[in-house]
This record gives sequence, structure tokens and C-alpha cells, in this order.
Amino acid sequence: MQTFRIQGGHRLSGRLRVDGSKNAALPLMAASLLTEEPIRLRNVPDLSDVGNMCGLLGELGVESRREGGTVDLHCVDMESGTARYEVVRTMRASICVLGPMLAKRRRAVVAMPGGCAFGARPVDLHLRGLEALGAKIRLEGGDIVATASRLRGATVFLGGPFGSTVLGTANIMSAATLAEGTTVIESAACEPEIVDLARLLSSMGAKIRGAGSPRIVVEGVEELGGADHEVIPDRIVAATYAIAAAMTNGEVVLEDFPYDALLAAIDRFREIGVSVTPEDAASDPMRCSVRVGSERNLRPSVITTQPHPGFPTDLQAQFMSLLCLARGNSVVTEKIYPERFMHVAELTRMGASLLRQGSVVVVAGGPPLVGAPVMAGDLRASACLVLAGLAAEGETVVHRVYHLDRGYHRMELALNQLGARIERIDEKDLERPARAADVVASAQPAVSG
Repeated sequence: MQTFRIQGGHRLSGRLRVDGSKNAALPLMAASLLTEEPIRLRNVPDLSDVGNMCGLLGELGVESRREGGTVDLHCVDMESGTARYEVVRTMRASICVLGPMLAKRRRAVVAMPGGCAFGARPVDLHLRGLEALGAKIRLEGGDIVATASRLRGATVFLGGPFGSTVLGTANIMSAATLAEGTTVIESAACEPEIVDLARLLSSMGAKIRGAGSPRIVVEGVEELGGADHEVIPDRIVAATYAIAAAMTNGEVVLEDFPYDALLAAIDRFREIGVSVTPEDAASDPMRCSVRVGSERNLRPSVITTQPHPGFPTDLQAQFMSLLCLARGNSVVTEKIYPERFMHVAELTRMGASLLRQGSVVVVAGGPPLVGAPVMAGDLRASACLVLAGLAAEGETVVHRVYHLDRGYHRMELALNQLGARIERIDEKDLERPARAADVVASAQPAVSG
């Protein structure tokens, strides 16, 4: 099992390009099930989840070819209709094949998904939405079995106890493109990843309006065609690297920064004392270059996660690391996944002063972080601990960094390019002292995407 060994205290500087969005790419890839014509996706990140999705689609009759950041998908076998548990369990986004497969093939069998384990998943909202469109759903041995002669347009409400469901919205919107009549999705997710999926579906011939708002209207069509589509930049990766710059008192230019998708986070950055300044005001606000810097004395803040356009739950852990360096008490409230606090105990091992009460954590910032061995529990908690290690005194060892590879392409290379000192090593090699030459070598080749 691989680990990161981090030598803290190195100021980050330089330029880095933000990769394409994983959370956008996976539903986009699943949309290839809606057509028998080729789909080309550009700016796709090189991540384990993307590879797993290619494997899953391969079992469902979709041929895939990856070259650099381009993925070509072509559905050549419409008979394969089972998404097996052995493949699905690797990521919760596997559920987004359910709607497209049902709409096109009239039958779908998908194992209940896996992925990060930090709370209940509202899969029932997906199933209720498809039932509203006329599907018959049953559970057999851990599999979701869905059938329909043809889906019919209907009004579907997707609000849940912790807000709307992003993957549920992607599933229902995709399925509705081939349904008979008009579908209205009420309390739809407003995330930019849903807008990106609607853009792809529209270029394939779908009729969708309202994507990015709580009400999406889909007029069903008889068939969809091929398309060539560029995936949006990853807003979570972008903000994570901005936090890395801030926590090391660095100055970094981030290219392809999705500024317009991160307004809530940028608002908190501003309050804390971190500047995120676009270099070209006339550029595309979803793909601009920004310069990130920070004041020497960071200020505390109050953060509450909410559905988009509120503060993203996927940035809660990383911002908690940042707030550990602020002078004063901050309050972080998790409204989306109340149990998403695997990083709290590990940050405490590094000297952070944190008090958790249910879904609220009080961060008493100020004391310096100190390097320590820590254990990553999920994707964003892993990123949080790496960020803490960059700012900590001494050496930090982060175990189980395989979580990171699900959402960040070789994070150590990207950060080393900016001046960090991170080694990716096997646990069995932990007793070997870090050598400066090893860490410098691990920064090559330079990461540009």
C-alpha cells in the first residue's frame, strides 16, 4: 500500500493547470449508453475512477479508447445489461448508468453502488424518479432491476433530507431525454456538473432547458446522436490547490480555474484572507487563470456546507485544514453528509485543536501543525491531510493515499512542481530516510494537465 511522506514548511510558487472534472466526466461517460453513435470527450482526467468507468461501460457493450485527455466511446452491443457488483462497488458514480441504460435498452440491472463510506446515499431518490417515469423497479440479491416498455414524461421531485441529489438528477435527466413526452424535474441539483451533462445531451440532440436551476424541463426525443464535448475543469481540485498555496503562504497561478463555479468558496477565501484574483477579466469565467496569495495572518470563518451554489461539501475537509492556521475560533457545519468528519481525529494528531459536536466542528486556530503519521479515510480527507502536511513542522506520513488517486491525478507531482517536498513510497520503505534527490526527482516530469 502506498503512502505520502511530506516534508513541511516549503512555500509553493509557480503555475499549474487544473484538470478536467471527475464528477462531470463520469455521468458524461455514462451518457454514451444513450446512443449507438460515437461520443468523444476531451479534457478527461487520468484517474482510477475514470478507468473503472471505462471498465464498467466495457461490460455494458461500450468500446472505449483513451489517448491523453481524450476518451472515445462507442456503444456496439445493446444486449449487455448487467453492471456487476465487482465493478460497481469501486465507486458510487456507477449508479449513473442506470437511467441511460433503462431509457435506451428498456432494461437495466445495476448492483447497489459503493464508494466513500461517510453517510447514507439517497439511491431511493433515483429509483422513485425512474418509477415516476414508468419504470418497474425491484431488488434482487443486491441488484437494482429496472424495466420499462418506454419511459413516459412526468413531474419528478428529487428533494431529499440533505438537499437535492446530483447523481439522481443526472440519472433522471438522462433517462428523460428518450422518454415519451415532457419531464419536469423539480428540486433538481444545480451543480455545474449537471449543466455540463445537459450541454453534452443537448449536443447529442436532446431538448433540455433550465439546467443549473432547481427546475429542469426535458422534452423527450426518439433518438440521440454522437457528439464531441470538452469536460469542465474540476472545481474541487482547483480549490484544493488554491488552499495549498494559501497554507504555505505561497503565490500560485492556476490555469483553467472554474471561477464561476466556486463563488461560495471564493467568498470564504476572501473572509479568511486568501486572494483569488483573475488575471484576465475578459476570459471565460469557467476557464480563467487566477493568482492565489494569502495574508500572513489568516482570519477565522464560519462555514456551512450546502447544495450548489452554496459551499461545497467536497471542500469542507480542505478548508478545515486551512482554518487550523487562522488566528481565532472557526465553526464548520456539515449539512450534506453529517458524518463526513473522518479527518478530524487525524488533524488532532497533528496538533489541531478541534471540538466536534454532531455535525458541527469548532476549530481553535493558531497553534502550529506538527508532522505526524496519519491515516486517510476517504478522498477529500486524504487531500485535507496532505494540505496539513505541507504547512506542518517536520515530517508527515499519510497512509492509504489510494483514496487520492480517485480524485487527483498524481497530486504529489503537481505539488512538487510548485515546490512541495512529497515522496510517494510503499509502506515497507517507510524506514528508509527521505533523500532530497528522491523528492526532487519525483517532481518530474512537470505537470501541466
